[in-house]
Amino acid sequence: MGKLKAAPMRAAMLVVGLAGVLTLSACGGETTVDSASAEAPAAATDEPATAEDASGSEAETPAAEGFPAPNGGSLNLYNWTDYISPDVLKRFEQETGIAVNLDNFDSNETLLSKLQAGGANYDVIVPSDYMVAQMVELGLLQEVDPASFPNGSKIKPEFLDVYFDPGRKFSAPYMYGTTGIAYDPTKTGAEVTSWGDFFDADSPAAGKIGTLNDQVEVIHSALRAVGAEPCSVNRDDYVKVEELLNGWKPNVAVINSDGVIGRMASGEQTMHMMWNGAFTRSEADNPNLEYVYPEEGITLWSDNFAVPVGAQNLDNAKIFINWMMDPANIGEATNFVGYDNGITGSDAFMTEELGTNPAVVIPEEFKSLATPVPGCSIEAIDLYDQVWTNFKK
Repeated sequence: MGKLKAAPMRAAMLVVGLAGVLTLSACGGETTVDSASAEAPAAATDEPATAEDASGSEAETPAAEGFPAPNGGSLNLYNWTDYISPDVLKRFEQETGIAVNLDNFDSNETLLSKLQAGGANYDVIVPSDYMVAQMVELGLLQEVDPASFPNGSKIKPEFLDVYFDPGRKFSAPYMYGTTGIAYDPTKTGAEVTSWGDFFDADSPAAGKIGTLNDQVEVIHSALRAVGAEPCSVNRDDYVKVEELLNGWKPNVAVINSDGVIGRMASGEQTMHMMWNGAFTRSEADNPNLEYVYPEEGITLWSDNFAVPVGAQNLDNAKIFINWMMDPANIGEATNFVGYDNGITGSDAFMTEELGTNPAVVIPEEFKSLATPVPGCSIEAIDLYDQVWTNFKK
């Protein structure tokens, strides 16, 4: 098994048989398709679907007894870089009168550090699955019960009782995807099929390799490359990982989760650890790029909306999360970021191009490689920290 070559499939297949599987762990970020597609999402039919097509009138936040009504004010959103459409935020502001202040982070660990330091006041944050569980355990998230919101009934069943938040008491689903390898075979001159190829000290892409600034994803993948499982607690595995990373590090031009799309599209990097949604935007500008489902396995992850303890605009946070769970709104957001989401009915508002891209729709032959990784044990996290700190020195 190796590099991606697959026939087109429909958007409905993006669920990838995830019932009972969404014990996810990783992160996503960056955008994928240009904002023009977000303005006119195409459905599976010849004409684009609109909120009016779905309901007979423009989409509105459903009224519900006891649920706050929009009353202006502001919302402080802390999200992954380039991970929500500016047009979506603009429309939210127009429809609700709530002004959105957006800040960005590049990793779950950055998000956690910011909250623990108490140096910022955010109303909505976007942690990945394992980080939701960790934040709940640390008492950093408010129990706002998104499943009970007016649009909570639209959460896909397989996204409701997830390991990191059973019943969706602390979080609402946003996007989900995979973390694989993007490369340009016309520049590397060699086929890439595995994490072993990615971490090869003699890689033909040496000097033009990039990796995410993501401790979890890099160590997960390096463990797979040395024949171990993610979250291993065997110290011998980490000795092998350190040796692998030490030999590979001279090849690495950049360790950064931001700007990946532009670097790969322009050819500044010819191989990069990449989120599948970010890949689709790079591919649009550089059709030579290919997305690899590494033969050792690939992480399946989900990102989520949550409300941190101490949020000053709690009502507006609830209004925003509920608004984003409307199929038309999350469908438009999906077209921009290029990942699928956890809301029923949103596929009617997604572009056909997105639903037939095999980097987004996992091909049948690669489905067994895409597996969730629940949060690691404290012992494993300590080992990850040690290896990552040494790697980044």
